[in-house]
Amino acid sequence: MRKLKSVNDFVVKFANVNGSGSASANHMFAKAIFRMGIPVSPRNIFPSNIQGLPTWYEVRVSSKGYLGRRGGVDLMVCVNPQSMAQDIKEVDSGGYFIYDSTKPLDIRLMRDDITFMGIPFTKICMREFKNARQQQLFKNVVYVGALAALLDLDFAVLKDLVGDQFKGKEKLIAPNVHAMELGYQYALENFSCPLDIRVERGGNIAPHILEFDHILMDGNTATALGAIYGGATVAAWYPITPSTSVVDAFGKYAQRMRIDPGSGKKNYAIVQAEDELSAMGMVIGACWNGARAFTATSGPGLSLMSEFLGLAYFAEVPAVLVDVQRAGPSTGMPTRNQQSDILAAAYASHGDTKHILLFPATPRECFDMAVEAFDLSERLQTPVIMLSDLDLGMNDWMSPPLEWDDDYHLDRGKLLNAEALEKAEQFGRYLDVDGDGICYRTLPGTHPEKGAFFTRGSSRDEYAVYTESGEEYVKNVDRLLRKFETAKQYVPEPKIKLAKTNKKDKKGNKLGAIFFGTTASPSYEALEDLAEEGVSIDTMRLRAFPFNRDVDDFINSHDKVFVIEQNRDGQMRRLIINECEIPPGKLVPILEYSGTPITARSIAQDIRQSLSTGGATVTTLHPELA
Repeated sequence: MRKLKSVNDFVVKFANVNGSGSASANHMFAKAIFRMGIPVSPRNIFPSNIQGLPTWYEVRVSSKGYLGRRGGVDLMVCVNPQSMAQDIKEVDSGGYFIYDSTKPLDIRLMRDDITFMGIPFTKICMREFKNARQQQLFKNVVYVGALAALLDLDFAVLKDLVGDQFKGKEKLIAPNVHAMELGYQYALENFSCPLDIRVERGGNIAPHILEFDHILMDGNTATALGAIYGGATVAAWYPITPSTSVVDAFGKYAQRMRIDPGSGKKNYAIVQAEDELSAMGMVIGACWNGARAFTATSGPGLSLMSEFLGLAYFAEVPAVLVDVQRAGPSTGMPTRNQQSDILAAAYASHGDTKHILLFPATPRECFDMAVEAFDLSERLQTPVIMLSDLDLGMNDWMSPPLEWDDDYHLDRGKLLNAEALEKAEQFGRYLDVDGDGICYRTLPGTHPEKGAFFTRGSSRDEYAVYTESGEEYVKNVDRLLRKFETAKQYVPEPKIKLAKTNKKDKKGNKLGAIFFGTTASPSYEALEDLAEEGVSIDTMRLRAFPFNRDVDDFINSHDKVFVIEQNRDGQMRRLIINECEIPPGKLVPILEYSGTPITARSIAQDIRQSLSTGGATVTTLHPELA
């Protein structure tokens, strides 16, 4: 039997039971590899119930620094009989399947092209630990110890991680280390260690990874830090997975960084509203009054907030919304990943409405774009929606450390102070003085006599006076569209990479690919694999809506463009067709909507299939590659 052989380049997947305490042990395994200086990307794939259903934790080890899902599993650690049949099928030919051999394995599940390795985790824990809860929890720690021997992990690093995890609870350190030693010793005595797939400190690591320090951080934490540094003082929200940790983290950092040093009083407010619509209303009220405020939600909350988003758009009040997307519609799969709120966010609310969207792809971009969202919302006097997703928001990603410019100043846009109002003959809140569609505004109480105006969601003239004049209405909504065009020069530009074989070709490559957010990393990997097969594809990573001229130019310079996204209906493709007036046949959708993050293997396979069939739509899910 052919066995997989690889150093610092493989996928390990853990199959556990939700609520069994496995997450911390699995995370410790990933962090140990990371502390050895090897690029790693962990993903927790968990159900929405509290306890009992299958849960998986996938760890991608990649010396080249690929952070997206590859597809396939090289080594499966299965301690959940409920999912064992499925888990065995997922292992690549030549791979390894580790299972709890306390009970014999059903021979009907056996495969002759993978190596089965039985370790009696339950038996070991029943023998060594008397407490029932410890017997359950330490089973996870035992398999981490076994993996240390099998994959050649530095055991000292694992011991340090245990010490860090139980700092302040020192009595728990010794039994956890003992449990790891039990697994480590069993593997050494019963198997040839290390396996042909293993880790090696400093071995064949890409230079761009070794050059910089890196951290492990989830996108929601980075977003919360961005809100702090971006000047936010108000967060109004209603709890919803997977965005809850954004406001949780914001509260944690606000307690450290938003306390008045003299009085000790809080310089921030976090309000849990009765529902998402109320939360959005509170954000609009706070922003209208001069604060920088935001809310965080997911798809169902975005739907409820649409009415107030329309009000903020029409009344031209700044507001920031962080949408951490999940699988819909309705409740959908609340703990699974999708990029399916694109159209709902872009055109949220009734009538002719368009919103500014930002698409971060990394924790670093979550931080930077959160800051930028507040600047854009005040500069353009409109809501800005940052579209993250569960994969980015709740999973740890390897990232360069966050950086901050101490010379940064809040961009409050065309905001008149008392002195400017004093000089003005007449203040027109909705008067376009500069021709860019952006009017001058003022905050309540800025001047005792000047600058007052009514903020309403109904039609008005340039001086905020109520009117039902069709002429005034058309003038107003046309100006709003002009402002949306102005936004194109302020939003983050797309990132374009030309295939190596085409950098000198001014006409450009015939094939292109567009992607955004967490689809980026597996897309880059897939296209690099295709390039080795002789298929050269230029890429464009979208980072914002509205689309600037670069998007039109990129599409028009290619014969065929693949649009890679994680939803059923190809929402980004539809948005591009609608906004850029692109012939639909030119854009080929590459889709994944099973709820698990898209893989490099499935992207490459779909593109191959499309090229072989002349560009037919590809929507297959490839469960064998998931």
